[in-house]
Amino acid sequence: MSQTTIISERPTSWLLFKEITKFRLSISVLFSSVAGYFLGAEFIRLDVLALLIIGGYCMVGASNVFNQIIERDLDALMERTKLRPLPAGHMTVNRALALGLILTLIGLTALYWINPKTAMFGAISIFLYVSVYTPLKTKTPLSVFVGALPGAIPFMLGWVAAAGSFGIEPGTLFMIQFFWQFPHFWAIGWFLDDDYKKAGFQMLPTGKRDKGTAVQIVLYSIWTALTALIPVAHKTGALQISLYSGFVVALLGLWLIWAALRLYKLRTTAAAKKLMLVSVAYLTLIQIIFIIDKFIIQ
Repeated sequence: MSQTTIISERPTSWLLFKEITKFRLSISVLFSSVAGYFLGAEFIRLDVLALLIIGGYCMVGASNVFNQIIERDLDALMERTKLRPLPAGHMTVNRALALGLILTLIGLTALYWINPKTAMFGAISIFLYVSVYTPLKTKTPLSVFVGALPGAIPFMLGWVAAAGSFGIEPGTLFMIQFFWQFPHFWAIGWFLDDDYKKAGFQMLPTGKRDKGTAVQIVLYSIWTALTALIPVAHKTGALQISLYSGFVVALLGLWLIWAALRLYKLRTTAAAKKLMLVSVAYLTLIQIIFIIDKFIIQ
């Protein structure tokens, strides 16, 4: 009997770039930065917006590249990540490192051209994600709290890019996305818990898919929903939304809390996946509502 050898096709350079920079994740993060820019800008400057898009993607992409370099051996242990460019052998570490450094240089330069504060926050984000959050993932569930800091920067980064300063407005945007990180990533940690444990990642607050974790998910969902309503009170400087938009934001908050309570009640993988999808839709929709409110309703 003749033997046949199956040779897997090597991904194209573009596909490798998308995978090593986590294209879809980077785009979703970039959307938050653009939303923050629209909220903070008195008028839209296309040159600044272009620099924010280029710089923002490069910085997020670089963080993901460095993360995958550090975790390449752990990624090989998990079903979800074993086919990434480095564990699959489609890209060398040196090539990935060179790409990460180039993206960092381009990203910081683009953000600095906007203003120094934007570049500073971009640099803080990549440092915390790569140097603090990534190593902590195998050591303590508190890594999620650390990871929430760089994860919350993009929304406020857009405002700083538009205004050139940090104040209560970008601080509020930071708070919204900071609290949002917990129900979102704990939902992911819940339905990927078995896979994460293969690599030794500790992503759930109690280390288990139990009542304690579910309670914390509900609490952070409530705090997220309440924080998103702060601009209704018109106590956050130029960041304000009308009562009409506040009502819609409140309904979306109830939707997020409902999904969290559903996970608390059922404690199933399906409920966790549902919460993850609801959380993504929630953040995207409130950002869109904030923008619509500024440019159309007010």
